[in-house]
Amino acid sequence: MTGCPRIALRSAPVLALVISLCGQAFAQFETRSKSLVSPFPGPLSVATGDFNHDGKLDIAVASAYEKAGRYSNQAQVLLGNGDGTFQPAVNYTVGQAPGSVAVADVNKDGHLDLVVANSVSGSVSILLGNGDGTFLPAMNFATRQDPIVVLVGDFNGDGKLDLATLNVSDSTGYCDCVAVLLGNGDGTFQEPPIITTLPHAPQGLAAGHFNADQRLDLVATMQFGSTSEVQVLLGNGDGTFQLGASYPVGAGPSAIAVADFNGDRKLDLAVAENEEEAIGVLLGNGDGTFQPEVRYGTSFPLWVAAADLNLDGKLDLVVANLIFSSGVSVLMGNGDGTFQTGAYYPDGKEDRFVAVGDFNGDHYPDIVVPDFLYGDVIVLLNTGVVSFSPNTPLNFHNQKTGTTSTPQTVTLTNTGKTALTISAMKATGQFGMTSTCGTSVAAGANCTISVTFSPKTLGAKSGTVSIRDSASSKPQVIELSGTGT
Repeated sequence: MTGCPRIALRSAPVLALVISLCGQAFAQFETRSKSLVSPFPGPLSVATGDFNHDGKLDIAVASAYEKAGRYSNQAQVLLGNGDGTFQPAVNYTVGQAPGSVAVADVNKDGHLDLVVANSVSGSVSILLGNGDGTFLPAMNFATRQDPIVVLVGDFNGDGKLDLATLNVSDSTGYCDCVAVLLGNGDGTFQEPPIITTLPHAPQGLAAGHFNADQRLDLVATMQFGSTSEVQVLLGNGDGTFQLGASYPVGAGPSAIAVADFNGDRKLDLAVAENEEEAIGVLLGNGDGTFQPEVRYGTSFPLWVAAADLNLDGKLDLVVANLIFSSGVSVLMGNGDGTFQTGAYYPDGKEDRFVAVGDFNGDHYPDIVVPDFLYGDVIVLLNTGVVSFSPNTPLNFHNQKTGTTSTPQTVTLTNTGKTALTISAMKATGQFGMTSTCGTSVAAGANCTISVTFSPKTLGAKSGTVSIRDSASSKPQVIELSGTGT
């Protein structure tokens, strides 16, 4: 994958940090925590919200896996500690193979509830929140087979939240369709669902007001053979939809992000095109139609989300890269509907979803990623505008015990617009450090950190350089390694 140079750092003992070195100031992301949610592969979807009203963002996870012919039936809730870490996951029983989760107050009691789509069960589970971070047992409502995405919105304009699921055909019958379950306002939903059939096999679904009629619309990605399209579904205001225009996009279209990328108050689309290895951006005309896509390369994207990551008033894109290698890419927005080359942050295995939220209370958007193969959830904190070079951890290889290596240096650059204050810097392990950084680095300036390795005993050694600065609420850490011989 092409992109900005980057440095992989680690926060002892197991936390990773990767920082872009582009000339344009990027938000910086540091892996702060990994939280186990499943002993097996399977976490697919994450939703965020404050479930216990403590002002700290929590997460809900849908995990779908098969083991010995049986499908999982658990969703997990992890309460936030307010520093980017979470309490142990609490399991809640839902339908079989839960793959999509949404958060909303569906019964209007002031507490957030969970909505989970269960692909094998052909149902959605509603878990009403108690307001203390716990949830009532699931109520299950039938949708059509294989719901792979669930959205919450008022699709018939009655002021009560409804559900829309994206359903795909399976061996039990045909329904490449959107199914809408109208809400009763008390956390229950009407059955059977209202069905809108799609022309081809759907992959992703999103909602927004794409024209001026104030009725909530939908947009779906579809693929059939070599045909890959985005299909607009214009809302009729009663829970039904009419097919609008469709637009060709790159191969393997999956998730869609809906937002105003160029500031014209018209919603635009960003499509993750997995097989095309690109994000396709379609600017909206405000009348339910869209301009042809413009593509931005990234490695095997499966999900895309939009957020203003560096608080410059311009929306950026966050992408879950599935393979080669798995991780997250950030494409900074220019504010005119175009985007810069992505900066890549490796983490986990088979990233299939990404969400954004402020998990440490510093008012900067952070990133949360379910790690499908390792069964955990990874949080990457947005920690400022400091960048480092070289772009790899420092490895001193073999060094004779009782001697000191020649120094290796790291250049620290303040890519921000104000001076960077450094309050502490120290080396740990059998490593030493000197620095020209002092207590302040001017905007656009740089300094050097020189590190040496002095092994006292035989064998592999590890350490860190820990830096406390005004760009991050937590120490930034350079990983060090070497072997005493």
